[in-house]
Amino acid sequence: MTELLYKTVLITGATSGIGLATAKQLLREGYSVIGVGSLPERCEAAKQTILAEMPDADITFFSANLSVLKEVSDLGKRIGDYLKTEKQGKLYCLINNAGGVRTKYQTTPEGFEYTFALNHLSGFLLSYLMVPYLMKGIIIFTSSYAHYHTKIHWHDIMYQKWYFVLPAYKQSKLANVMTAKTFNDKLANLGIRSFAVDPGLVRTTIGEKGMKGIALWAWLLRKRSGTSADVPAKTYLFLCKNSQIEGLYFKNSKAVNYNHQVDNNDQTERLFALSEKMCNISFDIYK
Repeated sequence: MTELLYKTVLITGATSGIGLATAKQLLREGYSVIGVGSLPERCEAAKQTILAEMPDADITFFSANLSVLKEVSDLGKRIGDYLKTEKQGKLYCLINNAGGVRTKYQTTPEGFEYTFALNHLSGFLLSYLMVPYLMKGIIIFTSSYAHYHTKIHWHDIMYQKWYFVLPAYKQSKLANVMTAKTFNDKLANLGIRSFAVDPGLVRTTIGEKGMKGIALWAWLLRKRSGTSADVPAKTYLFLCKNSQIEGLYFKNSKAVNYNHQVDNNDQTERLFALSEKMCNISFDIYK
C-alpha cells in the first residue's frame, strides 16, 4: 500500500459511468485519483458520492470542457501545478476516458467537429501535456468495438459534407487505438506504455448527451442489454497493476485483436502528424 500512495491516476470523464466506476475501483485499491468532469457541480457531486463510500479516499476533481482545446491546455497547466505541489510531480497513469456524440453536425469554438475534438484531440493534447509527469507511466484510451469496421475519413475528416453520428463516432474510436499504437513507438524512450480499452456495451449516458430523435431512441433501447460500468472498470485496474503486459487493445482484462488499420504505419503517422498540427504541438520535444 505504501507504494500505491505515490501512484496517482488521472481520469477524464470521471463524474459518471465508466470513469466514476474506475475511479472507485482504483481508490479502493489504494491509488490516488484526479478526476476531470465538464461541470464544477458534477465534479462536486461525484466527489461527495465517493467520499460517502470511502471517507479517506485521496480524490481531487478539476472541471473543464474538453471539447475545447484551449480549456484542455489550461487544464493541463492546473493539473501540472497540482502534481508539482501535492504529488511530487509524478503521475502514474492517464486514462483518456471522456467521450461523447452529437446527433447533428456541431463544431467547437476552434472549428473542429465535436466528436473528433472530444473523443480524440482532447486525449491527444492532454497526453502531450502530461508526458513530463508520466515518466515510466502509462496512458490508456477508452476506445470501442465500433472502431473495427471503419477507417479514417481522410477526404473529409471533419465530416463537413456528410455527417452522421455513427461514422463520426467510429472514426474517433479508431483514432484512439491508432494513437495508443503510435505513443508506444514515440514514447518508448521515456518508458511510457499506452493501451486502448474496449469497454463493451455499457449502461452509461454517453448516448443520451447531445442526442435526439431516432438516434437517442436506438441508444436507449440498445443499452438495456449493456453491462454495469463496474465490469470494464476492472480492465483499467488490471492495466494499472500490469503496466508491462504485452498487447495494445484490451477487453475484459485480455489482449484482443483490433482493426488492421492500426498497424498501417503510413495511416497512423498521417493521423499523428495531423493531430499535432490541429493541437499546435510537436512530440519531437520528447525525443
